[in-house]
Amino acid sequence: MDRLVLSRFESPGSESVDTRAALEEQFGSGTPSVLLLVTARHGSVDSPSVERAGRALERELARQDGVAETASYWSRGGSPVMRSTDSTQALITARMAGTVTEARTQLAEFAPRFTRKDATVTVRVGGGDEVFRQAAEQARTDFLRAELIVFPLVLLLLAVIYRRFNAALLTLGMGLFSVITTLALMRLLTYVTDVSTFAANLTLVMGIGLGVDYSLFVISRFREELAAGREVAEATRQAVGRAGRTVAFSGLTVIVSLACLLLFPFPFLRSFAYSGIAVVLTSVFAALVILPAALARLGHRIRRKHPQRGAAQLHKKQLNEKQPDEKRLDEKGSTGWWHTTALRMMRRPLAYGIPVLAVLLALAAPALGISFGAPDDRVLPADTSSRVVQDRIRADFAAEEMDALQVLRTGLPGTPASAGQIEAAAIALSEVPGIQQVDALTGSYTDGRRVLPATGPAQRSAQRFAQRFAHESNTWFSAVPNQKALAADPDRLLAEVRAAAGDPADVRVGGYPAELGDFRTVLVDRLPVVFGLILLVTFVILFLMTGSLVIPLKAMLLNALSMTVMFGALVWVFQDGHLSGLLGFTATGTLEPSIPILMFCTAFGLSMDYEVFMLSRIKEEYDRTGDTPAAVARGLERSGPLITAAAVILAASFATYASSGIVYLKMLGLGMVIVILVDATLIRAVLVPVLMRLAGRANWWAPAPLRRLHARFGLTD
Repeated sequence: MDRLVLSRFESPGSESVDTRAALEEQFGSGTPSVLLLVTARHGSVDSPSVERAGRALERELARQDGVAETASYWSRGGSPVMRSTDSTQALITARMAGTVTEARTQLAEFAPRFTRKDATVTVRVGGGDEVFRQAAEQARTDFLRAELIVFPLVLLLLAVIYRRFNAALLTLGMGLFSVITTLALMRLLTYVTDVSTFAANLTLVMGIGLGVDYSLFVISRFREELAAGREVAEATRQAVGRAGRTVAFSGLTVIVSLACLLLFPFPFLRSFAYSGIAVVLTSVFAALVILPAALARLGHRIRRKHPQRGAAQLHKKQLNEKQPDEKRLDEKGSTGWWHTTALRMMRRPLAYGIPVLAVLLALAAPALGISFGAPDDRVLPADTSSRVVQDRIRADFAAEEMDALQVLRTGLPGTPASAGQIEAAAIALSEVPGIQQVDALTGSYTDGRRVLPATGPAQRSAQRFAQRFAHESNTWFSAVPNQKALAADPDRLLAEVRAAAGDPADVRVGGYPAELGDFRTVLVDRLPVVFGLILLVTFVILFLMTGSLVIPLKAMLLNALSMTVMFGALVWVFQDGHLSGLLGFTATGTLEPSIPILMFCTAFGLSMDYEVFMLSRIKEEYDRTGDTPAAVARGLERSGPLITAAAVILAASFATYASSGIVYLKMLGLGMVIVILVDATLIRAVLVPVLMRLAGRANWWAPAPLRRLHARFGLTD
């Protein structure tokens, strides 16, 4: 776990990241990521004793390993944006050197020492790096807690499903193999690329979920073959030949969905692709290599405790296979819940399908109001120290220095000879609606007027203040927005700042809001390609499996419906704040976009996972009988209980994160539980048989050229 790293929300190669690099290289300045909130115990922050304490704190902070630059209310000559509205609190900021992981590692060393209280001041640590450092610590804690919950919980569920403890233990062992092996593979990846700490959380739930799911299907088929009277070796071969093929198909569809995350140029999202692909590969390997060896060894000890009853039921099903007529199947055929439910749905498809569709559309409706925004400290529990600091800043400060926009003007020398042009640009920036203060080589400006000079007896650090903007070729401006403008429409604010700064060819904008804006822009620009590729490749895989164009299209539509239900739940709960008290989080009115995208790719792959398992049994029955209603009924009878069991186990694994202290993990846990259960019940139990009944023989339609293509290249036994 110590090889995994932390990531910032930034887009490599973007204007904002390049601007940050230019400021560090040319001016020795940049974006601060750590702050100390200094609160006067008595009086105001302008009292001599508090000023002495504040300056001493800044000097002490500057001496810490990893700290590249510091500033404070006092060293900035009493900058208004670094003082609270009641003058009892002030800020000290720091820029950390090195990579984000190096910075946060150093921060972990000294942050506890700066959380202090004496007779003069109270000091607390905050800032973006501290927020996400504590978020990573919470994620690791949640990982360990989830392990303690998920392993015994899944073992208990498997014992109930199998009614054999050795089968349950064997299946859980395959999931555990997937988790451990994936973490080992991720360690190897860390030597060639960055892998995010949060990827370990996905590894745990998906490793257990898929490792168990795939093993569940192979063991179930193995039991069927034993009940049919086959010897252990033959039963193993048949189980791997039939269920193993389906497992391979399923794994391929999940890999396709998660691999598309590699198209985003962000280490954070790519890390989930690495872990997800590794989870699938190790789960498939466990199910097709390790598990068959164990089944051949254990043999009949894997069977249910009442095999005679199972054999009798199987014999009854085999007799019914000679009766393709739907009515006779209902009268004399199997009486399993899935079988009778499928027949009931297919007799009155519109009567059942339309109400279920209406329910799902109602659940999906909140997704129409989805609004994407920036991540902040409110991903943490309310009592986390960095969250407490940021809450105080939101309540007591008109603006926040940490959110300053860094406007780099190339070709405008940062020298006294350019003072007139620099002042004119600073005044124009300060008049942009929503900009609280602009700092420049010539001083600080608010509402078109200078409020602090760059030099003067009252400013002890005047030379230092001016020096951070000085360069022989370029200069830059620090434009601090007020919190209201930044929360309302950051994109508008960025556009107006660019327009006011001068010739667009000479202006580059950085700072945390700009980095988030560039991150969202690249994310949204890549979405059509990512989603389109997922749909296209999955469609091709299902066509090669079924030889049909209608069935893959139906699968796409039903999966899209389940995805919109998931997004509807995310908006209703996490954006609008319903259930926030019960789940213990603070709604911000927006969703950070990368997590829903991750969830889409993961949930789409898992939904197709169930689709493949179900279609493989339906296709097997259809190829044998040529009767679509009978094939659907029998296919659901044989796959439905397994899909339900697999869904319950996978949902239980994800549900362990619904109680996480991190909002992102809560979203992942709750959203995935909803989409898995909706997909395995209303979608598979109602809409699949309804749509297949309405389509009839058209389910298996494809143009003649594609039928010939499938005959030559189709993925069959």
